[in-house]
Amino acid sequence: MSDLFGGLSGLMKGLSGFMPQDDPNVKIMNAQTEINELKKKETEIYAEIGRQVLAERAGRFPELENKLQLIKMNLLEAERKLKSAQEEKESIEAAKKAEEKALTCPSCGTYNPEGVKFCQECGSKLGALKCSGCGAELTYGTRFCGECGKKQEE
Repeated sequence: MSDLFGGLSGLMKGLSGFMPQDDPNVKIMNAQTEINELKKKETEIYAEIGRQVLAERAGRFPELENKLQLIKMNLLEAERKLKSAQEEKESIEAAKKAEEKALTCPSCGTYNPEGVKFCQECGSKLGALKCSGCGAELTYGTRFCGECGKKQEE
């Protein structure tokens, strides 16, 4: 979340360079950006102090240490969910690409609607080309299979 605000802060700072610097709105925006950046640095320093104190005095703050452990476990679970969602997204995108490839004519590149077996532009057969002998995937225009050597019919 802080990356989002940090990115917005940088964007706003960059945009303010194009605006008149004597404009009160630009002055307010610049001051707010500066305050946010300083607060972020302050929080980072407090966090580092806390890490050092916990490292030196483990067991002195059991309630806070338990909360921290719970947060760490929840963070690991959230990261696992994120990874799973990213993998699911990649899988869906790969399936869409495969579907688009199957509907795109290998001869002329025209995208055809679903359910069509032959290109509506040039008449070429659609879908992945497979060897009639071994089933290996072939590229358009292949005369002989690179896996089994069988001559391909046109």
